[in-house]
Amino acid sequence: MNASDVMTRDVISVTPDSSIMHAARLMVLKRISGLPVIDEAGNLVGIITEGDFLRRAEIGTQRHRARWIEFLVGPGKLADEYVHSSGRKVQEVMSPEVYTVSEDSSLEEVVALMERRRVKRLPVMRKTRVVGIITRASLIRALLNVSRDVKPLSAGDKSIRENLRAELKKQPWAPFALIDVFVRDGVVTLSGAVTDDREREALRVAAENIPGVKKVVDELVWVEPISGMVA
Repeated sequence: MNASDVMTRDVISVTPDSSIMHAARLMVLKRISGLPVIDEAGNLVGIITEGDFLRRAEIGTQRHRARWIEFLVGPGKLADEYVHSSGRKVQEVMSPEVYTVSEDSSLEEVVALMERRRVKRLPVMRKTRVVGIITRASLIRALLNVSRDVKPLSAGDKSIRENLRAELKKQPWAPFALIDVFVRDGVVTLSGAVTDDREREALRVAAENIPGVKKVVDELVWVEPISGMVA
């Protein structure tokens, strides 16, 4: 899936000259946590989010520092913080550095960028124009849509066992050689040994994701890799 498959196309935005109260009102009314800032020429020039409203003079949350720390920080940084906490226009508060993706960016690329830059939303661009926005909520909706489209499959016990073993063989964490899989009437029994108890949970999840599995029975034992002690 690509960004264009899950993005919100009706993008709500503000202009750089919009008041911050207008931006805040939009966020509350539309139940969104961030707004792209687009100038009169249609160019993306910034983004304003809930985080930009945390340090505000109106509610007494502007940053306060000891005098000696202010001396170390310097007047330039202090001036920037004053503008951010007391500015009246979006352009005075917004973040000018915006991370974006294109319509054909894969969801893997989208998620990687969100994690790397620690952002919750990404404008989707077509050349220099914003054509959508993708958020964490967009990804959750995509997950729900996919789960609705997946139809339960009936599978024989032999097929279930083969599919599960094939899945485990692909996973670098799976102790494939130490695990035995037995399937009867759709019930998967896992036996053998794990050397890290977290593998137990991962094995259960892998089994539950195989079509046709009705239940997973855990008969695994934990072996301490250094001493060989069994628990």
